[in-house]
Order: sequence, then C-alpha cells, then structure tokens
Amino acid sequence: MAVNISIPRLGTVGGDAILIEWTIKEGGQVVQGEVVLRIETQKIKFDVEAEISGFLHILTPEGATCSVGTVVGLIAESKEELDKLQKEMPPTVSAEPSDRTKGRGEVRISAVARKIAEEHMIDVTTITATGPGGRIVREDVERAVAARAAVPPQKPVVKAPEGETMGGKTVKYTVPLRGMRRAIAEHLHRSLADSAQLTAMGEIDMTELIRLRKEFVARESIIGTKVTYNDIFVFTLAKVLREKPLVNSSIIGDEIKVWDDINIGVAVALDEGLIVPVIRNADRKSVSEISVVAKTLAQAAREGRLTPDQVSGGTFTITNLGAVGAGWRFETTIINPPESAIFATGGITDRAVVRGGEIVIRPIMTYGFTYDHRVIDGAVAVQFMARVIDLLENPTLSLL
Repeated sequence: MAVNISIPRLGTVGGDAILIEWTIKEGGQVVQGEVVLRIETQKIKFDVEAEISGFLHILTPEGATCSVGTVVGLIAESKEELDKLQKEMPPTVSAEPSDRTKGRGEVRISAVARKIAEEHMIDVTTITATGPGGRIVREDVERAVAARAAVPPQKPVVKAPEGETMGGKTVKYTVPLRGMRRAIAEHLHRSLADSAQLTAMGEIDMTELIRLRKEFVARESIIGTKVTYNDIFVFTLAKVLREKPLVNSSIIGDEIKVWDDINIGVAVALDEGLIVPVIRNADRKSVSEISVVAKTLAQAAREGRLTPDQVSGGTFTITNLGAVGAGWRFETTIINPPESAIFATGGITDRAVVRGGEIVIRPIMTYGFTYDHRVIDGAVAVQFMARVIDLLENPTLSLL
C-alpha cells in the first residue's frame, strides 16, 4: 500500500511551505530514510525523508505552496502499484528529468561526500568528480562548498521588463515576497496587530562590562570560546527573567502562560532577513556555555542548517543592532510572538555624561525594551529594566 508524503508540521512552526526540490525524479526508486523532498517554511529549509522504500510518485510540482498536512507525493511499494497510481493519479510534473535533476540517480558519490553535500545543500549533479571511476569524494564536495562561499550571495530579484512602469514610476527590479521574506512579513504584521506594544528606551554605561569582556577574551584559550557582548546579554537577561517571571510569558487564548523554561532567542541577520535561533534553558548555562551554543546556532543559521526545534520554543528575544553597525540610535523593535517582550541593543559609543558632578566620557550603549502592555504593566517593565541595567553596569553582581 502506498505511503503519503505530506507537508509536516515543524515543531511549533506552522504556515504554508514551498516545495523547493524533489530530489528523486518521478518513478525513481527511493530507500527508507532517504531525502525525497526539500521544503521551505517559516524561515527554515527542511528535508522530508521517505518513510518506506519504494518508488516515488509526485503529485505536486516544485515551486508550489502547500499547507501543513497536504499530500504532495506518494511512495509505492512496487512497480505495479506505481503504474496503477500513475494511471489513476497522473503526476503534475513531467516524468522526464529536467536539466537540473537529469542523471541524479546515476551520480556516484561516497557516503561521507553525500553527507557533507546535504549539510551544505550542494546539488551533487553540479560537482566535478575526481575519485576513482568518476566517483565524487569528500575533497570534491569541500571544493564546491569553498567555491560557493567565495561568491557573494545573490539577492532573489527578478528583472523587470524593460520600460515597465507603475503609477508613473519605472520599476528597476522586483523582489518576490515569498519563502522566508514572506514569513517574516506575515509574522511581524500579526505581532503588531495582535498585541499592545510599547517601547521603553534608554542608555547603559558599559564601562565595567567592557572591562569584564576584555578579561574573558584574554582567557579565551582557557575558557574555550571567545565571549561576545551578546553572550553576556543572554546570561544577564536569563537571570533577570528568572527573578521577574511575568516578562517570560505569553498570552495563549484567554490565559497568560508564565513559562518555567527560559529559552532566549538571539536574532541573526541573513540576506533574506532576520532569523531567531533559540538558546534553551539559558538560565542554567554559564557564559561560556551560552557562547558555544550561540556560535553553533549562528553558524547553522548562515549555512541554512537550522532545524525546526532550533527556531521554536522561544520565550524571550534579544536583538543586537550594534553588532550590525547601528551606532548610537533609538528605535522600536517588534515582539516575536507569542512572546511578550524583546530587548534590543544599539552600538557602544563614547558620550559625555555627568558622574559625581563632573562631565566625563563614558562608553554608552542604547537599548530598547518592547513589551506587550496586555501582559506587562509599566511598573513591571521599569523594575525589569532597572535590574537589567544594574547587572550590566555592575556585571560582577550577576555572578552572585
């Protein structure tokens, strides 16, 4: 009996999915556990594997958008069952392979090389083989990965027809609103529409925190990782969220759920937009442990290897605008629903401040704290930020 290939629900990530690529051609033989389909949904790419061995029958073509649960293909257990399915449910794509997939089944590649290619989403049919008998080996894939990394990423643009105008303006190019960019647009629009957001802004004296980070960096070889400001922010915010649990909450239906888990999302900038991998149980980790996890997640994000679990389950988000050269500035940030708050930092710049009745120069960082007023009252927000500022300006206190 044929087994359905359906669009999965990826953890707490919902919404529609785009079929990026069928990795096996129509009627091709598949092995249980083999990747047969690649999809993109809500900021991540995901590989759908075959539940059984058999023969692939494609129902929905590449490029189509489908909702969770939609059956997009079938795996027949035998050639006879495949022939019956093809007659009763004709494929919506040509049974002939396209130029991009032609010969995919005949590619000779070592298991290690295939694993590396899949991790980096490299099309094996584009790799030049140098192994015995035309076999693709590890070195071939590593060269392909290095070559792609050396090429600046291309923006997904579609050139406008020459002379195309709209409303008296000439179109230079078009950026399709789909995939990750569409997910971001819908997610943030829903956030603003469904919550009462208010942003508190201010400045933090970073003198002591800069000194502490320099000490961490000087001991990198002992610690085993280069601690960043973001790592310290995560460590500090996790401590305060434990002290002020209402900020670590969500409105679900007609109830406020205060979460026991403190899972902090850290925004990572990609060409397609921001993605927010999650550091789970941040309050139970040291600064160095947070640093290692954060680096692993950021690298996976840039290489398109994040899993659904790594971008779901967040209870609070941090976004560091200073890391992308924002400088001294104030701006509102949008809550990442269903969370109730987000903390944003600006750049660290030398500014004139008054200390002890004298004007001195200190390294100052701007911040923005956006919270859902339906959950968090102004007094709670003030108390929360007062504690955050106290720990960042006197970072040794967070170790007590």
